[in-house]
Amino acid sequence: MLEVEEVFSSYGRVKVMSVIMDSNELNISEITRRSGISHSSVELHLAFLVKAGLVTEKRFNRIRIFRVNLSSPLASLLQRFLADWRSLGSTQSAEIAFN
Repeated sequence: MLEVEEVFSSYGRVKVMSVIMDSNELNISEITRRSGISHSSVELHLAFLVKAGLVTEKRFNRIRIFRVNLSSPLASLLQRFLADWRSLGSTQSAEIAFN
């Protein structure tokens, strides 16, 4: 079973997952550009996320497209968590700006 520590133990892994969730589906070059992480690191994180069942990969010859695996309860939970985190973060930022 996938442990929560395995997913959240890497800034890069969380960043890659977040970038994919923001855009529904992307190729590896676009994930690399948006995340600011090296191509080789993104490849490693994607391999982990695919193996964990959080992300799916489609191949069109040499092009690989990655998307959140919406059939995975863990991926759905993670997507809600990140959305709630961002929502809470923007609320707290607004409160700090007014104080």
